[in-house]
Amino acid sequence: MLCTLRKTLGLLRSITSSSYSKPNLRFLSACSVSMGENSSAKAGSELKDKAYLDAVTEKRIRIFEAIQAEQVAERANLGGEPIKITLPDGSVKEGKKLISTPFDIAKAISTGLANNALIAQVNGALWDMTRPFEGDCELKLFKFDDDEGRDTFWHSSAHILGESLEREYGCKLCIGPCTTRGEGFYYDAFYNDLTLNEEHFKNIKAQAEKAVAEKQPFERIEVTRNQALEIFSENQFKVEIINELPEDKTITVYRCGPLVDLCRGPHIPNTSFVKAFACLKASSSYWRGKSDRESLQRVYGISYPDQKRLKEYLHFLEEAKKRDHRVIGPAQELFFFNPLSPGSCFFLPHGKRVCNKLMEFIRVQYRERGYDEVETPIMYNMQLWETSGHAANYKENMFVLEVEKQEFGLKPMNCPGHCLMFDYRKRSYRELPLRYADFGVLHRNELSGALSGLTRVRRFQQDDAHIFCRESQVKNEVKAVLDFIDYAYKIFGFTYELELSTRPEKYLGEIETWDKAEAALSDALNEFGKPWKINEGDGAFYGPKIDIGVFDALKRKFQCATLQLDFQLPLRFKLSYSTEDESKFDRPVMIHRAVLGSVERMFAILLEHYKGKWPLWLSPRQAIVCSVSSVTLDYAKKVKEQMHKAGFYVDIDESDRTIQKKVREAQLAQYNYILVVGAKEVDTGKVSVRVRDAAKLEVMDLEELINKLKSEVESFK
Repeated sequence: MLCTLRKTLGLLRSITSSSYSKPNLRFLSACSVSMGENSSAKAGSELKDKAYLDAVTEKRIRIFEAIQAEQVAERANLGGEPIKITLPDGSVKEGKKLISTPFDIAKAISTGLANNALIAQVNGALWDMTRPFEGDCELKLFKFDDDEGRDTFWHSSAHILGESLEREYGCKLCIGPCTTRGEGFYYDAFYNDLTLNEEHFKNIKAQAEKAVAEKQPFERIEVTRNQALEIFSENQFKVEIINELPEDKTITVYRCGPLVDLCRGPHIPNTSFVKAFACLKASSSYWRGKSDRESLQRVYGISYPDQKRLKEYLHFLEEAKKRDHRVIGPAQELFFFNPLSPGSCFFLPHGKRVCNKLMEFIRVQYRERGYDEVETPIMYNMQLWETSGHAANYKENMFVLEVEKQEFGLKPMNCPGHCLMFDYRKRSYRELPLRYADFGVLHRNELSGALSGLTRVRRFQQDDAHIFCRESQVKNEVKAVLDFIDYAYKIFGFTYELELSTRPEKYLGEIETWDKAEAALSDALNEFGKPWKINEGDGAFYGPKIDIGVFDALKRKFQCATLQLDFQLPLRFKLSYSTEDESKFDRPVMIHRAVLGSVERMFAILLEHYKGKWPLWLSPRQAIVCSVSSVTLDYAKKVKEQMHKAGFYVDIDESDRTIQKKVREAQLAQYNYILVVGAKEVDTGKVSVRVRDAAKLEVMDLEELINKLKSEVESFK
């Protein structure tokens, strides 16, 4: 359900809004491209059908301006009524209905605010700075440092990119959203036979510079379905989007300069706000992410209000490349992928050691925190998924197969199976809370174009658990889960942020139940004592949730842990328990929770977080014994055997290389401890210990070393 929603939202995000001016811009194009071997050598625009492009542009602008003039005149006739605009501090500003704009209010407060406000929020909805108010309202203004401002800035930058691509190559634009926060934007387009490579970025840059220098305002109109189809009749991709929009959906079109595009908006005031812009890479993609549809070209970009931040980001990218788990993992012989099973990881022995350590870490906590580990089937008859609602809302993301003329599905999640387990027999209130934990293998039919290393796979495991409890127990259970997450993330060295996502527009259940649940989560967060904020209307349709965003060593944000309340699955499966009055029954509340999230994804995040230098307790290569010569090899083998018996992952270098080369190779392989043994160590029965990143040797008794390492492992160092 959530995946389907994200795809729909991503499909509709594309381009623009409004007007004021900012100083000149200098574009920086730091471009790198990863394309196929068939990259076109033509970097120019000779493949462009200029006559076609001019005709289409003229038609779209003509229709846009005609509709815009009508709507401006209509607002002038209907507007003018006094309205009140309430600011976050409670102060009230006067305005005129359908005439006054957020920019007018910002300018009345201060010129600095007017020059830096990128987007507004009017009665909870994001709003263009130059879009007139429609009545009394509450107003918030956002700058680039706000999430809302930054996302809008990048969305508008995608329009600048789209304009450049259309002007230069006459391509058919598809979608151009901002990507995950912190990563900029992209634009997908159809180019017929042209394949982009790095030589094309110079021309794209020149077009972008032109758009910015013109300080093009982002302008907005609302159109009917027929008007939208007329505007974009030559672009089959836009037509497909329009035809799939709900009948009651307000359709909006934005313009910046010569670009007229289907877009829900909103946008920054004009193009000149973008002071620094870089093309990052280009790649192939498919329309709608499906390999049987049209082949597209995707150009990624990043932009900022100043050059300093862009330079910092480009430096960050260089550092991130050094930490890429897709490079470090195979280099350390931890895992690999094979095209015969796309999206399914092959964990090699050393990689499986890390996975086992992570799951063992969670299992120890399960025992201490009152969880019972269970195991459920990997495949179910589709009747189960019809009951749970996944057949209707998630089937396209499932692997479905026929067995004896019946339809079965590989499980994409564990919750329906846990509902069957709860309903296995009659339950009493005395058993609650009941906490089922499951490391079962899950499968999700991710689009091939979306697969990415260990962070987006088709086959994975989660430290998945579901808590069945009474409404009165929700707060304490949520606090306990938050404590579990805090404990784990401190050990990993992560910082994190908390958001309470509340009832969305489309929801199931009674408002009274939602209010109680949100109050319980709010109370739990307050008593937990960490800072948190409200994320209005972003809860799941079946219940509110707490989103946990984790930050790694590079301050990148990831979603790993999850904590969601669910009223609907217990209802769908008709789950119940007997109350204190044995003749009465009540329905349990279900809490979905995970700490690691996907084990594979957490593996990737930790590998990059530690830059391949695993802490001793997680390390798949904890120690290696290096013999100075063949004379001391027998003693080296005895040291290895004793370390192995003590429970450590220890290897031995029996090669005839010099000790210097052996130590260097061990350092590159990221062994935590390098144990050097020579004649002196044989005579004394000791070892010379070298820590991975230190040059100093320390002579120790073997028993002393073993105790030291055990102490480090126990303290998660």
